[in-house]
Amino acid sequence: MEETQVKRSAGRPANQPQVAEVQTTAKKKPLVRYEFDESKPVEHATYEIIGDHGVTYMINQHSINIFDEESRAVRQIRYCPGEPSVFYDEQNPSSKKEPIIFRDGNLFVPREKPNLQEFLRLHPGNEENNGSVFRLVNTKRNIEKELTDEFSIFDSVAMVREKTIDELLPVAMFYSVNVDRPVSEIKYDLLQIAKSKPKQFMSAFDDPMVKVRSVLNKASQYQIIKFADNGCYWFDTGSLIVAVPVGQQPLDVMTRFCLTERGSTALSSIEAQLEKI
Repeated sequence: MEETQVKRSAGRPANQPQVAEVQTTAKKKPLVRYEFDESKPVEHATYEIIGDHGVTYMINQHSINIFDEESRAVRQIRYCPGEPSVFYDEQNPSSKKEPIIFRDGNLFVPREKPNLQEFLRLHPGNEENNGSVFRLVNTKRNIEKELTDEFSIFDSVAMVREKTIDELLPVAMFYSVNVDRPVSEIKYDLLQIAKSKPKQFMSAFDDPMVKVRSVLNKASQYQIIKFADNGCYWFDTGSLIVAVPVGQQPLDVMTRFCLTERGSTALSSIEAQLEKI
């Protein structure tokens, strides 16, 4: 009996009563949950300041009122990180606003902050709301445009490589490239044009003005026609083909003339003479 009592009292003073252990658990704050339409999932977003800006730019949050289409009423909005709603009448009045600061003209808003994205979407300074302060950067659209531009450059460069010199010469003349040089030098100049103006360069091969301009340049070189400030003439007879208005380029005027019904006869005659050379 004495041994049992000694064992029970071991490790505790004899005069201290036994106290039951009590576990205390700290009360956790409830997580803030944001509700949004699952059919339109929130993604990361990037916003940028329109026009000039400093190193930092703070968006105005003071007395921002908007017209709410759903309630058909004018309501005040503000951004409070702990509030699931951006509408002041749905928030705790004691909630504090958080500054919205653009750094170097940009603001990245992760998908974990849908309330901030909603505030910026509704803000009257947003370009989508006819504002002039900031706008959403459509990253997807920019990527697609860059991809299209890259492919255009690739296709235009391929044309320079694959087209014959006879096919390239009209385009070279259209862009005022000196064709009295080795083929490699002509292609090099065309390559620079293809890189800087890929879409215009590719469309030039199907442009009737490019072909006519090339024919007229060649006709001038072979003394079939001649250009003067006041008109374009037949070289052998000196008769006028078309007059050139003051301040306009003779080649441009003659090119446009040959594409008309009246000028088609002159063009046919020029092409026929070139074929005999």
